[in-house]
Amino acid sequence: MNFKEIDNNGKVEGFCLVKEVEKKTSSKGDVYLDFTLSDVSGDINAKLWRYSPAEHGEYKAQDIVKVRGTVSRYNGTDQLRIDRIRTAYPEDNVDMKDLVRSVNYSGGQMFDELMRIVSGFKDSELKSIVSAILTDNKEKLLYWPAANKLHHAIRSGLLMHTLSIVRLCESVCEIYTFVDRELLISGAILHDISKIEEYNVGDAGIADGTTVEGTLLGHIAMGAAKVDEYSKRLGISRETSVLLQHMILSHHGEPDFGAAVRPMFIEAEILSELDLLDSRIYIMREAEAPLKGGEFSPRMWSLDNRRLYNPERKNLEDETKLF
Repeated sequence: MNFKEIDNNGKVEGFCLVKEVEKKTSSKGDVYLDFTLSDVSGDINAKLWRYSPAEHGEYKAQDIVKVRGTVSRYNGTDQLRIDRIRTAYPEDNVDMKDLVRSVNYSGGQMFDELMRIVSGFKDSELKSIVSAILTDNKEKLLYWPAANKLHHAIRSGLLMHTLSIVRLCESVCEIYTFVDRELLISGAILHDISKIEEYNVGDAGIADGTTVEGTLLGHIAMGAAKVDEYSKRLGISRETSVLLQHMILSHHGEPDFGAAVRPMFIEAEILSELDLLDSRIYIMREAEAPLKGGEFSPRMWSLDNRRLYNPERKNLEDETKLF
């Protein structure tokens, strides 16, 4: 943990994320809080003894807190005994990149780039609906993760995944010049838009589960419904609306993977393949990164139970280049 030492006796303080918290009772009958606190460097178990809600406040998972206490070793691991704790204030100006894994680019930078691309569309209907949906959902898009786990499950991961696919789309269109570039890019921008309704996400930008709507409907069905709603509101033609909805409904490729239908035109097929490519590259990089050259990973259930190999011919510390 990146705590600041304030004396030579193990006393530290700093900001961190409440990953888990549970109220417990000691063998002496005293109530205490058992925390898992985290920042970008890792986790630490912490105890707040003789807990009083009136004195110490109340806390839940994903709260950002400032703590002061003493670090000691317990059963071979560090543990923090909390002396003081409070919820972070806006004026603390906590940088979330210090607390949770985040995309290297800012959410604002990636959002503005998507808007710049859309502003150059010649198709007025695609420009209208995509820019409207992006603008109306900007606040959440700036920090939303792309998943609860697996690919891009980090702060601003949804925009990273989206812009990565848009960059891939741009390259594909340079080779296959007959592809409808603006339709393909529009589908790429909107394909996961309803993940902002699918996941429970706090200010930290980390998902801790799915919403009721996310569980019952899923982002694919909700995304198609969103396009239909905006199309009616903006007067978008039925043809354009249906094409976009189909791209969303089919982008998982196969019904076994959640697609409502299989892709039925070229742009829908390209989007499905690029979505799979980007997600798998992310997962594989995460699995290979901790390995030494010549080592294999454990079997990856998300990749057909494959083991991955690190041939040590690349620098896995390089960032994904989006600009």
